[in-house]
Amino acid sequence: MVDEVKKALARGELSPGDKIPSHKERAQISQVNPNTVMRAYQEMERVGLTETLRGQGTFIKNDPAMLLSIRSEMAQAAVHQFIEEMRGLGIEPDEMAHMLRDTLHMERKEG
Repeated sequence: MVDEVKKALARGELSPGDKIPSHKERAQISQVNPNTVMRAYQEMERVGLTETLRGQGTFIKNDPAMLLSIRSEMAQAAVHQFIEEMRGLGIEPDEMAHMLRDTLHMERKEG
C-alpha cells in the first residue's frame, strides 16, 4: 500500500497536499483488513510521506523534496530490476548499454 501511494505520487496521480481515503474507505477499496490499512498509514506517516490532521483526515505531505526523492528511489529500483533481468538473460553490461542507447535513439526518432 505504501508503494502504491509512492507510485501514484511519482506518476502524478497524487500530488503533495492531496487527501487520501480514510482507513475504513481504503480497507473497503482494497478489500483488506482495516488493521492492515492502519499499519500502512502509520508507516507512511513515520517515513514522512503523509500527515494526519485531527478531524480533517490524512494528506500527502506538502514537500516537493520528498517527491523528488521518491522518483529517484523508484527510478533506481527500476534500473536495478532491469540490470538483474538482463543478467538473468546472460547479457553483459556493454551489451546492455548498447541496447539501451539504441532503444532510446529509436524512441527519440519516433516520438
